[in-house]
Amino acid sequence: MGIIEAILLGLLQGITEFLPVSSSGHLALARAIIARDLETGITFEIVVHFGSFCSIVVYYRKLLSEILADLFKSLTPSGLKSGRLFTDENSQLSMIIVLSMIPAMVVGFTLKEPIEEAFLNPFFVSLMLLVTGTLLYSTKFIKSPEKDVNANRGFWMGVAQAFAILPGISRAGSTISLGLLMGIDRDKVANFSFLMVLPVLAGAMLLEIIDLLRLGEIQIPIISLVAGYFTSFIAGYFALTYLIKLLKRKKFHYFAFYCWTIGIIGIIAFY
Repeated sequence: MGIIEAILLGLLQGITEFLPVSSSGHLALARAIIARDLETGITFEIVVHFGSFCSIVVYYRKLLSEILADLFKSLTPSGLKSGRLFTDENSQLSMIIVLSMIPAMVVGFTLKEPIEEAFLNPFFVSLMLLVTGTLLYSTKFIKSPEKDVNANRGFWMGVAQAFAILPGISRAGSTISLGLLMGIDRDKVANFSFLMVLPVLAGAMLLEIIDLLRLGEIQIPIISLVAGYFTSFIAGYFALTYLIKLLKRKKFHYFAFYCWTIGIIGIIAFY
């Protein structure tokens, strides 16, 4: 893999990971259309996913530090004795994030082979983009959501995240849309959507690293890996910033038209 290819794929990963248009769907279609013989390999996938991971950490660095500090205090002997773990807002949020991980873990471990086969079917991916577009457009009719994230709503957002393992279903699109439909405040639903994916991304990277160690060889030049990482990180950070602004301006549903367009083109091309 050359530097140009690494930059283009890193850019695609960084932008589509956060905009509600399905990064997995775009990568699957890109390979089907313009890069049939391009093998990114496990190493490159780890690197660009780490770029996306880092962009979330940097964007939410202040909130993450507060959550971790409060969770640590809650787990101290005095914190456990006072029941802080169940009363502190940030500690409760940490527990809800753990709860939201369960559906994705179940789906990831039990349906791995069918999901991998779906990535090889661009027609199926195109159909799922139409589903994503419909889900995004439904948020147009939501007025002023103002509820908090609780265990029940967080779990169902976790179910949406598990459903988004399918290529063409946007993770950000499905989790934020469902959160809005359940009445969660726009700021809070965006924050939770991107915080809840951190442990999922970390787990996925860990599994990929295990596969890499099993295979035992890095076949992509270091300079291409570096280019892919920084492109994914920078593009991801700005895409995340842009998405939050659009969500606050109640323009989240605009992405539906893009998903519908790409989905229809894909259906025509791969029917």
